[in-house]
Amino acid sequence: MKHTKIKDLLCCTKPLTDVTAKGWVRTFRNNQFIALNDGSCLNNIQCVVDFENTPEETLKRITTGAAVSVFGDLVESQGKGQKYEIQVKKIEILGDSDAEKFPMQPKKHSLEFLRANAHLRVRTNAFGAIMRVRSVLSYAVHKYFQDKGFVYVNTPVITGADAEGAGEMFQVTSLPLDNLPKNETGGIDYKQDFFGRHTNLTVSGQLEGETFAMALGQIYTFGPTFRAENSNTSRHLAEFWMIEPEVAFNDLDDNMDLAEDFIQYVIKYAMDNCAEDLQFLEQRLLEEEKSKPQAERSEMALLEKLKFVLENNFKRVSYTEAIDILKDSTPNKKKKFQFIIDEWGADLQSEHERFLVEKHFKCPVILYDYPANIKSFYMRLNEDQKTVRAMDILFPGIGEIVGGSQREERYDVLVQKMRVLGIDEEELWWYLDTRRFGTAVHSGFGLGFERLVLFVTGMTNIRDVIPFPRTPMNAEF
Repeated sequence: MKHTKIKDLLCCTKPLTDVTAKGWVRTFRNNQFIALNDGSCLNNIQCVVDFENTPEETLKRITTGAAVSVFGDLVESQGKGQKYEIQVKKIEILGDSDAEKFPMQPKKHSLEFLRANAHLRVRTNAFGAIMRVRSVLSYAVHKYFQDKGFVYVNTPVITGADAEGAGEMFQVTSLPLDNLPKNETGGIDYKQDFFGRHTNLTVSGQLEGETFAMALGQIYTFGPTFRAENSNTSRHLAEFWMIEPEVAFNDLDDNMDLAEDFIQYVIKYAMDNCAEDLQFLEQRLLEEEKSKPQAERSEMALLEKLKFVLENNFKRVSYTEAIDILKDSTPNKKKKFQFIIDEWGADLQSEHERFLVEKHFKCPVILYDYPANIKSFYMRLNEDQKTVRAMDILFPGIGEIVGGSQREERYDVLVQKMRVLGIDEEELWWYLDTRRFGTAVHSGFGLGFERLVLFVTGMTNIRDVIPFPRTPMNAEF
């Protein structure tokens, strides 16, 4: 039998007869009142059972977690808290749930407990809200770029290239690990492997994306990326999703304009289309922060923080200017920073980035023109020969959310940088071809999607904004 989503029933403007709703029981009170949720929205719909005319055996099966179908009339509610409820004429148990064993009981659970039950945690209000916001943000990403005429490109998940030059990659092989074939020098003979060479899971689709931008003009990728970084923190995942636009003929200023416009668009889209879920997540965050010392609490509530990003132009500051500000700052002089800034060339940490955004400028910040020796080989070298046309966008509460650059389009300069860093030119012959044949100024950036979801939902651990987090020593589910 067809059914109506609870979200649509709750939005009705008049009572209805003979409606069907299906969902999962959140609570069942007094053998009469079912709180039913189908995931379409935050709110449950109350279903009033005629317990005197319902078999005892059926009533016993209406337990937390059970899947049920109810048929009845949508009427104005007699109780407080909801406009409509369903007067049940018929109820069918679609799937039983053992109330004694079902982990998601109607009580407060720790986030650690919920991570251990990631397959069921989405049945809670908080994770239902987070995943709906994530879905809407994902749609907004595609809508933004598609409306601007970008081409969506699917770059490879399996690759021989290390875009970041960091080496923290997951290897892909079909070779028997207990009996690896060896070559003449005693190393692993990858010629016998599936691809006939050493391959990895991608850390970025950027390099492949650049080749398409140099033919299609403006492209974006949005797909899974992997880092074998043994980092067990609230900010890192081994598997995450990356958004990476690349645009031919864009310089660094164009790149900053695009990134700022893009971020403000997707955040506004989420605020316009997820108001109820975001209000719930704001209240959740306020409750959570009550247990923290005053100094550790956010200065802004969630919706205020999102409006802050929408209503403030991003301040553009050179790395050199930022270093001078940090060197002269009170936390640096009083050695309150964990990493003291004492010279130009330091790699900025999250504490420095957050100080610039939250304390000094009090608005989102774009830092640009970083030292060449702390940035990747593909970033365009400036005339001073010591900085590159890189940019990072810094947000309150999170630090860096976007990293990008104008790419090095000059063949000879790029080759020289690769040689200095020991990057094999033969491995990236195809990448260098884009500089041999019709090279042009081009730029792009990368945004870790989970960092964006983290910011928009107000969550504090990145493991709580992806359905099944992959972290060191954890590949459950």
